[in-house]
Amino acid sequence: MAEETGILAQRLLRLWSFILEEIPADRGLLLLTDGRGKTLFRQARGLDGEGDVERCLKVVRRVLEDRQPLCQARPPAEHFLREDGRMGFQENGSLLCMPLVVPGRTAGALYLDRAPRTVPFSSHDLDFLLSLARPILGCAWGDGHEAEADKNGVPTKGEEAFGRAIVGRSEAVARLKELIRKIKDSSAAVFIAGESGTGKELVARAVHDAGPRRGGSFVAVNCSAIPDTLLESELFGHNRGAFTGAVRDKPGLIEEADAGTFFMDEVGDLSPLLQAKLLRVIQDKEVRRVGENRGRRVGVRFISATNKAIRDEVRCGRFREDLYFRLRVIPVDIPPLRERMEDFLPLANHYLQAYCREMSRERAYFSTEALEIMLAYSWPGNVRELQNEIQRCLIFSPSDSCLIPAECLSAPINSRPNNASAPGHNYFDARAEFERQFLNRALALFDFNRSRTAEEIGLSRQGLFKLLKKHKIETRFRFEQSDKLASDCPDASRRRFP
Repeated sequence: MAEETGILAQRLLRLWSFILEEIPADRGLLLLTDGRGKTLFRQARGLDGEGDVERCLKVVRRVLEDRQPLCQARPPAEHFLREDGRMGFQENGSLLCMPLVVPGRTAGALYLDRAPRTVPFSSHDLDFLLSLARPILGCAWGDGHEAEADKNGVPTKGEEAFGRAIVGRSEAVARLKELIRKIKDSSAAVFIAGESGTGKELVARAVHDAGPRRGGSFVAVNCSAIPDTLLESELFGHNRGAFTGAVRDKPGLIEEADAGTFFMDEVGDLSPLLQAKLLRVIQDKEVRRVGENRGRRVGVRFISATNKAIRDEVRCGRFREDLYFRLRVIPVDIPPLRERMEDFLPLANHYLQAYCREMSRERAYFSTEALEIMLAYSWPGNVRELQNEIQRCLIFSPSDSCLIPAECLSAPINSRPNNASAPGHNYFDARAEFERQFLNRALALFDFNRSRTAEEIGLSRQGLFKLLKKHKIETRFRFEQSDKLASDCPDASRRRFP
């Protein structure tokens, strides 16, 4: 075991020396972990004191949390401002930091920075580092590093299904997960409201999988995709001979969901006749097939969803008020992606990893420029549009590079980021849209630190808070530290690390 550890260290040291020869840097850190808080390898360069270590780890924490590489020609001054002033790492330095990612988790990071008045790092340097990610991980775990990583990344049996299915770190996602914990064991009807593409069916499946009905079927139907003439037969079933073409008895979808969950997407598109029949099913817990005189008992949990303003539909008489109250026992509202941009990076990483695995290609990352453009976009198609964009970028990005450049982004996102939500010619709408996008971009740039963001953009804290409240922008404090790996950092035994 000691001999294997020595060989591992020798391989990684050779790689570390090779990296520093190809990309000269004044300071650096290579860190590998096993996913449980234990450090497998750590090699530092130029980190002289406790302050240097902490500033380095601050950047590493950001990269590990975002799972996206960082390349900055002029990093924020607070990352490099030394109290003694010997190195002078202030506004003109540059840095590179790359996460080492394996399926299911991060396995470490590689950090480099340069002093002022030197040639800054470029995207070519970052691309070179990304190409070395697999050799570094291969040195740590050999050819079976993916299997080892998968084993370490498997959630425990007690972990809730929705904790793995619903991706995000915003307050809205935290509230959603807490709500699912409260309602998962109930049979009460759930009504999910949200724009198209926000993941309403995903939430419905999470409720089903987390509760005692997960052993039953989850049956989903899009009420707007089936003609009214067929929808009644599809929902309730029919007997043989009930109508022309009914050559055999057929149970309906609600019956198939017995002891499970029946999910109705776009329930607001149901015709008045079907609304009345569905109300009877929910009240009596019985379903009657077309052409049949007797009812059949069903034990189904109803979950419905719509992207319409359902209360307006009720006021206009297009949706039954009594059915609305029957379906909306537990309301769940999913905010659009543009109102919870803190979830953007976790979602992007989730789908990047999934599609890279599906396409059998190396783990890819967006360039810093591409990320800034995407963060400034309003995403009218929400998570579904993000999925499609990531899949498209992977198809069109160079196969010999792990870095996705901004040129691979689609025209609506890259050339005119405000196009999807253009406010027209109204001055006040245009100003509000500019404020919202400017604040989202500024918060992302300064790690969602509200005090620092206010200082950097020239606002008071109170002024920033008013604008955040006005535009319903959520923020959180990032880089929460923990005790993991602290003992392996020089002169930082009492420092906290993610």
